[in-house]
Amino acid sequence: MTSTLTASPTWRPQTALVRGGTTRSEHDETSEALYMTSGYVYGSAEEAAAAFSEENPRYIYSRYGNPTVSMFEERLRLLEGAEACRATSSGMAAVYAALVSSLKAGDRVVASRALFGSCHHIVANILPKFGIETVQVDGTDLDQWRDALKEGAQAVFLETPSNPTLDILDLPAISALAHAAGAVVVVDNVFASPLLQKPLELGADIVVYSATKHIDGQGRCLGGAVLGTSEFIHGPLFAFLKHTGPALSPFNAWLLLKGLETLDLRMARHCTSTADVARWLETRNGVNRTLYPFLDSHPQVALAKQQMKDGGSIVSFELDGGRPRAFRFLNALQLVDISNNLGDSKSLITHPATTTHSKLPQADRDHLGITDGLVRLHVGLEDVEDVKDDLTQALAA
Repeated sequence: MTSTLTASPTWRPQTALVRGGTTRSEHDETSEALYMTSGYVYGSAEEAAAAFSEENPRYIYSRYGNPTVSMFEERLRLLEGAEACRATSSGMAAVYAALVSSLKAGDRVVASRALFGSCHHIVANILPKFGIETVQVDGTDLDQWRDALKEGAQAVFLETPSNPTLDILDLPAISALAHAAGAVVVVDNVFASPLLQKPLELGADIVVYSATKHIDGQGRCLGGAVLGTSEFIHGPLFAFLKHTGPALSPFNAWLLLKGLETLDLRMARHCTSTADVARWLETRNGVNRTLYPFLDSHPQVALAKQQMKDGGSIVSFELDGGRPRAFRFLNALQLVDISNNLGDSKSLITHPATTTHSKLPQADRDHLGITDGLVRLHVGLEDVEDVKDDLTQALAA
């Protein structure tokens, strides 16, 4: 017989991250159980029929739901403060499912231009194939949002801070404009994490995550999540996920549960170290600009501090000399790894123009400020002085 630990409404975030959603089996295990099963058995044909008719809610098939996955969903739901959560096999599965479940042929989407490369592909190339009109605007320009939404829309999609230039978008203002136009607001909150920013409290309707990033935090697995109202999550979203199959594996859900236990501690260290590196980069010769939400030089620093509790783990900076200098710098690094991932315990760096955003047309990259000299650095959990030492010798190279 299983028992579920009921979350107390007085629990603070770190307690919910460690204990939220825990369901123990008859063995009363300390760590969350890993239910590596594809299916479930029934005591009778009548019991199976009742399960499929939804007369008797229970686990039927792990594509629909799994006890370990459910624990992850409930823990993340508690942290986000959402009514409901569904996990997916990856962050991009979460983005696609959230959008497609909200739209149909003939609908209209207004999105920010500053999107992760795969998100941009969904908006610019995939949704139009299904008869969905898409319009992209400069996310920091409220007048462009206002003009684009005059014709109405069914969904607004954005990420803030944006990848990789760390633009900060005004969530309350954009949400108000979107709701007036009849649109639901979908926010990719991966850079901020659920600890640093609460889009639902700022007016958004749906939040998506790549749990692969900070939530796992150790580069071990893929995962994603969609959070929002019970009506949306248990209705159109669940129907889409159930029948199309981007299910999170139980093993990955277990890893993500372990990641959530230390998320608060890791994010505090990430933010402190990244702010240190960002301030240091501003003083380096050969660095044309440094982009970090909590730097005084950031164009939306005041808005960032209104919406976010801290600046996050990502700093982007532009080297003079363009791509040749950027590549020499990357190739000279000895501690920091070249990788297109982020949110890891290890410091990771990438060249967006030739990796994550390489499929964007050159004109779009130029417009977004993704120059050939721009690099994106995720500062890990190493001693920050060692990270700066490595950056110093690589800049000299």
